[in-house]
Amino acid sequence: MEMRKKKLPIGIENFEKLRLENFYYIDKTGLIRELLNNWGEVNLFTRPRRFGKTLNMSMLENFFSLDGDKSIFDGLEISKETALCEEYMGKYPVVSISLKGIDAWSYETAYQMAVRVIIDAAAKFYFLLDSEKLNAHDKAEYQKLLDDTMNEGMFGSSLKLLSGMLEKHYGTKVILMIDEYDVPLAKAHANGYYDQMISLIRSFLGEALKTNSSLKLAVLTGCLRISKESIFTGLNNLKVRSVTDVRFDEYFGFTDMEVKTLLQYYGYPDSYDVAKKWYDGYHFGNVDVYCPWDVLNYCDSLLDDKEAQPENYWINTSSNDAVKRFIQESANYTTKREIESLIAGEVITKEIYQELTYPEIYQTIDNIWSLLFTTGYLTQRGKAEGRQMKLAIPNLEIRDIFVTQIMEFFRENVREDGDTLNCFC
Repeated sequence: MEMRKKKLPIGIENFEKLRLENFYYIDKTGLIRELLNNWGEVNLFTRPRRFGKTLNMSMLENFFSLDGDKSIFDGLEISKETALCEEYMGKYPVVSISLKGIDAWSYETAYQMAVRVIIDAAAKFYFLLDSEKLNAHDKAEYQKLLDDTMNEGMFGSSLKLLSGMLEKHYGTKVILMIDEYDVPLAKAHANGYYDQMISLIRSFLGEALKTNSSLKLAVLTGCLRISKESIFTGLNNLKVRSVTDVRFDEYFGFTDMEVKTLLQYYGYPDSYDVAKKWYDGYHFGNVDVYCPWDVLNYCDSLLDDKEAQPENYWINTSSNDAVKRFIQESANYTTKREIESLIAGEVITKEIYQELTYPEIYQTIDNIWSLLFTTGYLTQRGKAEGRQMKLAIPNLEIRDIFVTQIMEFFRENVREDGDTLNCFC
């Protein structure tokens, strides 16, 4: 009888669940070693969507946290690093939050959602109310972190306050994990309350990361590296690890070897070439990577039907606004030629700015090129020279998104204007 294959971890973002419930796992625990050996007090990883950021955050949380089952790391790469495991594994209180869900039409609603995130984070440490290390004042302050009518000042101090109480209780500094820190800013920009949101997030992160004496280590993730002036003012302890950095390059996304092994394990080695054409082609640091979300979904469809055709799994998980806006704004002739070249598989050279604020992004077509690069719709080929980067569409899946969006753009516009179409043709 054949051994039952492990389950494919589609959409599984909880590391403990993934390890305990027999899911296939591509070992990314080397990330922990790199993080500790290249010490930065505050680390920001910027990667496109669907590249395993949240799962990696869950892995880090499980590694450092005082609670939880450490046997889930048995046999993984990090378990060979005995000294690091001795010193750090299971040794810290960890506060982990995600700002991914803060998506609202109005600032008031978004603020309420943000408050809920803090209440949920604080409620995990309810035992602080019985702690002998905390005095009556501390406990009254903790109680305020559970109150959904907390004001913005209290919200701004919330992570710093919580860290302070945890340090008092445990006698050890605290690790902070903040996933998708830039989502509320993107939504705020789209819905017209950006200024309010940026001042909220600025004070919130500033107090948590800059003036927080209880902080041991912080890790943030997001799609965009938002310029220092606008949000990380005066944060001298920040290390940004973007898609162009060589360190950490193989820990987000699947490498060629990992995809080969995965398809082999499930019995579809012949589908490797198709997977490569469709889902490979991203270039982070020095490594070529595949989008994990797509590879897993494609493999899953092969399990249902070994003749399954590759599909566009990415387009369904995001709004593709960047491409849409880009195509609308690129009505001038040169950009059209450039889009044609990209779709034909050619490489074009552009200046890329990795630090932008949301309002700047759509101000000029040049900034939109940068956005397409940081969000994964374009990738770099070869080495960058200063800001000049050679850009290409990574693979058939993303090419398909461009083509679809262009066709849609013409369908919308042709009704109004037949000339545009003739002009483009």
